[in-house]
Amino acid sequence: MNKNLYQPISSEIIKIIDESPTIRSYVIVPEEPFKFETGQFVELTWPGVGEAPFTPSSSPADTEKMEISIMKVGHVTELLHECEKGQKIGIRGPYGNGYPLDDFIGKHVYIVGGGVGLAPIRSLFLTLIDRIEDFKSIVCRFGARTPDDFIYKEAVFGHWQEIEGVDMKLTVDKADDNWKGNVGVVTTICNEQDVDVSNTVAVICGPPIMMKFATLKMLEFGFKPAQIYLSMEKNMSCGFGKCGHCMIGKYYVCKDGPVFTYEQIKDYPNIWD
Repeated sequence: MNKNLYQPISSEIIKIIDESPTIRSYVIVPEEPFKFETGQFVELTWPGVGEAPFTPSSSPADTEKMEISIMKVGHVTELLHECEKGQKIGIRGPYGNGYPLDDFIGKHVYIVGGGVGLAPIRSLFLTLIDRIEDFKSIVCRFGARTPDDFIYKEAVFGHWQEIEGVDMKLTVDKADDNWKGNVGVVTTICNEQDVDVSNTVAVICGPPIMMKFATLKMLEFGFKPAQIYLSMEKNMSCGFGKCGHCMIGKYYVCKDGPVFTYEQIKDYPNIWD
């Protein structure tokens, strides 16, 4: 863990990657090594303006730099989308709990993701690949609104497809003339025959409506609520359970999550809002 979770570490943006019309990835170098676990999040600070929470999209094994993929949705993110390489920012954290990877050992890992939800999934995927012999298989079902809206195109359309032990399928809501794959929401490429449900964990991350219906699909396949892991990045603000904006029932998403099993939160109302 970093020395002071309340003090931002001065950092520099050294590279900016246009991922889609609304999402950019930023390669950030902190002034000191920064450690996190896959699934945890950080607060990114624009000095004098504000801050916002983001889940790193890079591997936790790389402590010298970090990648964060950001959708333009608010004041801080708009400034980030306008900035250039060399911009100084702050990073504080990490916060929350990540994926319990040791509990996944010896099992199939079934990942369903879409949109900017592929950012934390990328971090998880890279971590799983580093330990791929620990798992039965890694099954990925990814969706986007259009082909152009996929992020990490070079990896998703290319070398991730070729990794032994990885079964990856893609879909889009709306195709263009060059798209040869499936057209439909991400659940249309999920099949209960993909894995042995009794020995599988499901990981779901994406827009709330996608997560809701992907969770229902996993339950339909026979997954138990405790086998379904959700990244519930809901209304987080302070990062350490003080402001209460992110509460789901008795849980603070920022402190007790953002990774939860469906078993933990299924009985609380409006979890997908």
